[in-house]
Amino acid sequence: MATKKIEKVKYLIIGNSAGGIGAVEAIREKDKTGTIAIISDEPYPAYSRPLISPYLAHERTLESMLYRPADFYEKNSVQAFLGVKVERLDLENHAIDLADKGRIEWQKLLLATGGVPIFPKTEGSDLKGVFTFTTLDDAKVIDKFLGKPLRQAQGKPSKKKVKAVVIGGGLIGVSVTEALVKRGVAVTIVELRERVLNVILDEVASALADEALKKVGVKIVTGHTVSKITGDSAGNVAGAIFDDGKELPCDMVIVAIGVQPRLELVKDTGIKVNRGIVVDRHMTTSNPDVYACGDVAEAYDFVLGINRLTPIWPNAYVGGRVAGLNMAGVPTDYPGGTAMNSSHYFGVSVVSAGVVTPTGDGYEELSARSDHSYKKVLVKDGLVVGMVFSGDIEKAGIIYNLIKDKVKVEAFKQTLVASDFGLLSLPEERWRPKLELPAKAAPSAASGKSGSPTGH
Repeated sequence: MATKKIEKVKYLIIGNSAGGIGAVEAIREKDKTGTIAIISDEPYPAYSRPLISPYLAHERTLESMLYRPADFYEKNSVQAFLGVKVERLDLENHAIDLADKGRIEWQKLLLATGGVPIFPKTEGSDLKGVFTFTTLDDAKVIDKFLGKPLRQAQGKPSKKKVKAVVIGGGLIGVSVTEALVKRGVAVTIVELRERVLNVILDEVASALADEALKKVGVKIVTGHTVSKITGDSAGNVAGAIFDDGKELPCDMVIVAIGVQPRLELVKDTGIKVNRGIVVDRHMTTSNPDVYACGDVAEAYDFVLGINRLTPIWPNAYVGGRVAGLNMAGVPTDYPGGTAMNSSHYFGVSVVSAGVVTPTGDGYEELSARSDHSYKKVLVKDGLVVGMVFSGDIEKAGIIYNLIKDKVKVEAFKQTLVASDFGLLSLPEERWRPKLELPAKAAPSAASGKSGSPTGH
């Protein structure tokens, strides 16, 4: 029996994305010499996951997707175990077992394991031509599939246009749809709920996204899902059957329903789990030597005032930094994150944050719409608690800061969606520090000039 190789480190990070990188940077700010190891089952240096769609569209290379320079690990004295799977978490001995029979002992551990695609059991899901779309490897296998000519029944290459069914009309579904359209694929989105991007946009903004998708030839089926994927005699995808029995011929199916926290390592360890790993404001789990951040963690939402999953890139990075500081012995509170999304698909820019479609009483909705833009701001108890911007998103940064800083807006709330709204529309104590102007030189806050600083 082979002897396990044992490494010993002060800080161990499982996960090599935004949260893990944030933790490394925070630790190194306070501890220049403590040993750090980072482990990922992906074989690549840290890359920006939102860029896998441009990668599939042949608009980005791996080098241009890197989240940090390739020498990041060397410069920060980090042992990087890339392409290595963690088999087991041994809390009692402060250790993990690796698939290659190695073992790493740690003093402080960060779980930044992210999420895995939601993939419902569907007949035919094992056929060639069924994919998910959350990692660079997913983009690579789809790219390889699109590079192969389709085969006619006689075995000769076919020149017909590839047809794809994308199951899910959320951010992942729309993201992969844009890449496929740019690759010349005919796409049909199948969304179980009544509209696309229903989680991050309200009805009006969803309708604008729907219009942009259809303008480039994307077909959208709402209120249904795929109950079966059919195949040909060679085991390739041939079609998708909806829950109402209708069948749509296609060559590929992409399951883009969403992601769920990757929790297999904490199963049966005693670490407290709800929908994700529960953490406090220090990003500490129920085990004082184990921290969690990113898509796997239920962390504080500063709008709702509760812990919940908010699987977005900025929250993962900030949560990782807070975890890293606390791991290094510097008590630091997580300021909280919230649902926030900024995207640009098919020529339409959208930004949303906080509460988008409120339930319950006490919300006041302020909105404005023109031919090319839509703005909605939600106010409750004098505070901005949510926003949706589509088209003209220039001032979205100011509104988001009002949400984050819990600024009372009752006195000027009617200006929040005005066409000339800007930094100078806010109370003087808000804009003066940002402009860094002496009092005698400061312009009038009532001037309302368009083109004033946006606060981005």
